[in-house]
Amino acid sequence: MQTQRVTDEFRNEPFTDFSQAENAAAMKAALAKVESELGREYPVVINGEKITLDDKFESRNPAKKDQVVGVFSEVDTDTSLVEKAISAASSAFETWRSVPPAERAEYLFKVASLLRERKHEFSAVMVYEVAKTWAEADGDTAEAIDFLEFYGREMLRWSEQQPLTRIEGEDNRLEYIPLGVGAVIPPWNFPLAIMAGMTMAAVVAGNTVVLKPSSDSPTIAARFVDLLEEAGLPAGVVNLLTGSAVTGEAMVTHPKTRFISFTGSKGVGLHINEEAAKTREGQIWIKRVVAEMGGKDAIIVADDADLDSAAVGVVQAAFGFQGQKCSACSRLIVDEKVHNELLEKVVDLTRELKVGQATDGDTNVAAVINERAFNTTLSYIQKGVGEGGFIVTGGNGDDSEGFFIEPTVIDNVEPGATIEQEEIFAPVLAVIKARDFDHALEIANGTEFGLTGAVYSADEGRLERARREFHVGNLYLNRKCTGALVGVHPFGGFNMSGTDSKAGGREYLLQFMQAKLVSKKI
Repeated sequence: MQTQRVTDEFRNEPFTDFSQAENAAAMKAALAKVESELGREYPVVINGEKITLDDKFESRNPAKKDQVVGVFSEVDTDTSLVEKAISAASSAFETWRSVPPAERAEYLFKVASLLRERKHEFSAVMVYEVAKTWAEADGDTAEAIDFLEFYGREMLRWSEQQPLTRIEGEDNRLEYIPLGVGAVIPPWNFPLAIMAGMTMAAVVAGNTVVLKPSSDSPTIAARFVDLLEEAGLPAGVVNLLTGSAVTGEAMVTHPKTRFISFTGSKGVGLHINEEAAKTREGQIWIKRVVAEMGGKDAIIVADDADLDSAAVGVVQAAFGFQGQKCSACSRLIVDEKVHNELLEKVVDLTRELKVGQATDGDTNVAAVINERAFNTTLSYIQKGVGEGGFIVTGGNGDDSEGFFIEPTVIDNVEPGATIEQEEIFAPVLAVIKARDFDHALEIANGTEFGLTGAVYSADEGRLERARREFHVGNLYLNRKCTGALVGVHPFGGFNMSGTDSKAGGREYLLQFMQAKLVSKKI
């Protein structure tokens, strides 16, 4: 395999400007193509073998709940396939681990090139499968390309000679070697970018993978695995299983699983961490867990902030992809002196958002992921009102066609209230008044999470205080708290937001490798 352009500088994949007629036409063509393929059956893939089971489940469009996007084998009913997949990955590891890093990286560059050629097609799948708007789906696909290009280059960097203190009479070398077989369990909210990033970071580091996508978004994962096959990735390096938590549990607890890479809720992440800590018969290592979990992210708006800019940032961060981002702004903490003025601007911008089908190019907010999310969101809204909150816009849902929740702003929320503390993962924004900047920082830090946050202020002293005291993994000053770019904003949080890994950062691949020192007397 060729290893050209390995030293090219990494650059982020540009987003598509759909205001250009030719780009809009291309996206519409991709949507039509994907629509013609809806309802296809996708097999389990183990060591390159395509396997179908009698028991099936369907992936459905949350914005049109009667529309079947894909049909999948339910591995929960035959967990012997987990054993088969892990055995296949174990066998493949024996050869894949010895493939030169530059050659492994070249596979990622090849997949990135293929994905770039079919960018709109992959975006269109997400429009149907998880109700991403055009812009959100395009950003997801661009991020997947970024992960592939970035991690490929990072593996080349880590494979170079590492700096050591030299002494006379010895030749000392430090190298990074892969761990083994990984269980990769990605989320549905970035079903291409995070799935591809988690999977291929492990692969480029020399590991093999058993991938189980969310049962809400298996279609995009199956298509990505097809792309890996097209790129010539050897069979068994990535194996695809489809199912629910039963399958995931079998992967996590298997003694041959060396590491688990998970993105999802706090509850599931803690359970995985607990199960991974138990040593099973035949297990000869301590399993490594890379867990990226939830957030209860806040934007602080000080009394000297540019309120127009703050209002735009808050609305974009709160309601982009229906608030279904772990980085989404779910708390607006505003100095009481500018509360009324800012709230008016936020409400006006929120009411301008178009709620509709993600297939429509001018839709801003589409459906939440499923019926459970719909019902849970409405119950949180009711809880917020019951605890003294006041709905200033939104608050209603409509599940007649899909699972639509109006973008909702709840004012008068007290610190410590349920909707101020618990992750909702929906288009619901809690507004909390702060007495001053000190109080705002205290409220912002008053949750168990520590993922993203933002501060709007014209005072450099306040911004510096936020740098020191706002305890989040990704802090943004005078801009929204969503929209991390690979290589630019390494992403990952503190406390109950995860294990402090930084996806899209220079040290991320170290999560999937271990250091070996070889010392030779000369």
